[in-house]
Amino acid sequence: MKLATVEYGSAEHTTLVLDDGERLLLLAKAHHLVTGEHAPVLATMQDIIDGGAQAQDALARIAEASPAEAVIDSSEVRWLAPLPRPVQIRDFGCFMDHFRNARARIQGIPVDQVELPAVQLERPLYYVANRLSVTGHGTDVHWPRYSTLRDYELEFACVLGRGGIDIAVADAESHIFGYTIFNDFSARDTQLEEIATGLGLSKSKDFADSNVLGPWIVTADEIDDPYRLRMTARINGEEVSRGSSAEMHHTFADMIAFASTSTRLHAGEVLCSGTVPTGCGFEHGRFLESGDIVELEVTGLGVLRNRVVA
Repeated sequence: MKLATVEYGSAEHTTLVLDDGERLLLLAKAHHLVTGEHAPVLATMQDIIDGGAQAQDALARIAEASPAEAVIDSSEVRWLAPLPRPVQIRDFGCFMDHFRNARARIQGIPVDQVELPAVQLERPLYYVANRLSVTGHGTDVHWPRYSTLRDYELEFACVLGRGGIDIAVADAESHIFGYTIFNDFSARDTQLEEIATGLGLSKSKDFADSNVLGPWIVTADEIDDPYRLRMTARINGEEVSRGSSAEMHHTFADMIAFASTSTRLHAGEVLCSGTVPTGCGFEHGRFLESGDIVELEVTGLGVLRNRVVA
């Protein structure tokens, strides 16, 4: 299934995506039409995730019925992040060639001369992003006034359906609820300043609507192999990045196992892949201008579109 959260009639609704996003089924209304009962388990995306088998049964029942009275045109809604209030966001670095390309540009050396730290190859390292600065498909992202080097990052993410601590790699995939696209907008000039301090990332990643998820969550059963997905970015309709999830050095199972080491993960957490090689302007030396429209497309996950406004 493809599940989205939208604003419709001044209220937030969970929906089932129909016809590649052209139409949407309002879940709460559909459930009431089919059963005559209200469905708290479908009220929010977090409720659906937490609802487990009960929520899945309810979804299957109303998806089969799909009452026409609960179907709306997507032109009538404002898309929100499919999970508007994630429990947590962890952004990993799983594509090693992205880091090689970036270091080569910074150091002014050929890519084949770049040596990454051994720990980066051994572990799926991550930083914790601002889970309260999340937006969705179609939103204008207003760039912070302290930055002029505006960049996108082409990523995708898994959403956890179950939590746990010290999760084994072999069991990790069973904890995944679904997948979505992630655009990790980055203020590159600020990022370079912050990296030089050795203190990690700060305002280069932490500004209003800097974490974009969407357009929807595709449940894990719909994705045969998350490591065979084509990943493409376009700016104003022109393709500027193309890569594949096959290039991931660390898998989502690796990420879940590593992050859960002596740490409890929770249902509703978002674990992001990191940037696919060539998947940002920094690797090309091409940054975004005010008014640019960025489209990120991942096979089976849809197209995530946003306009950057300075």
